[in-house]
Amino acid sequence: MTRFLKMHGLGNDFVVFDAREDPLALDGPQVRAIADRRRGIGCDTVIVIENDKNGADAFTRFINADGGEVESCGNAGRCIARLLIDESGKELVRLSSKGGLMECRTAGDLITVEYGPPQLDWREIPMAQAVDTASFALQVEGFADKALQDVSAVAMGNPHLMLFVENTEAAPVDSLGPAIEHHAWFPARTNVEFVETRAENAIRMRVWERGIGITQACGTGACASVVAAHRRGLTGRKVAVELDGGMLDIEWRESDDHILMTGPTALSFEGEVDLAKLGSQNGGS
Repeated sequence: MTRFLKMHGLGNDFVVFDAREDPLALDGPQVRAIADRRRGIGCDTVIVIENDKNGADAFTRFINADGGEVESCGNAGRCIARLLIDESGKELVRLSSKGGLMECRTAGDLITVEYGPPQLDWREIPMAQAVDTASFALQVEGFADKALQDVSAVAMGNPHLMLFVENTEAAPVDSLGPAIEHHAWFPARTNVEFVETRAENAIRMRVWERGIGITQACGTGACASVVAAHRRGLTGRKVAVELDGGMLDIEWRESDDHILMTGPTALSFEGEVDLAKLGSQNGGS
């Protein structure tokens, strides 16, 4: 039996395995079985905590519900930081991932994650087409939405495409989202954010996450949306982001271009799972 924790950040939910003492190798079919909301535990993303080889407090692996490993996850980063802070008594922990380093600290009952500067060059997103990532047109077969005429791209260690819309509640997140995720211009696929500007310090955002679908919140997506909005002159550098699951406070710090994300975490429950049995019950897929 393998112990796990079920956690979430604003409803963006995770199954967390601690592999610092006992290494854990998960393949795609196992992850899909774990993430299955009817036959498994159910989650958006599976998180594996490992020892870091370069001095960080931990290395974190993020594997989405489709079985694909991704570079970064902001809401999961806050959850893992909360675990390590509570475990160690430290006020600051450093998490390493394929998407880069995250410095995480307590902010009252909340957790603040500090990222380095966002990646803004089209090659860094990555994209297959040279564009000005602050503003470009994207043609998507079968869609003629006005927002596609002027989109933005930002990478937060993982790729994001932002569409600025008049009403996020009416935005075609469930249809246009997957079409853009698999667009030929994004060789690694992309997360897709639908952003509504409400004030200089407030935006509303909904998200289609790469390898998952619509989720309640996306931390790196909130960061990327604020960067894109500020580059377009729509907001300042400190912005409250309203997501389906709640609020995140984002700051794109002017002194060094680092991005700070502050928000809540929650432990839903903990348990044990027989991974071999779970995989066989789900037909290994």
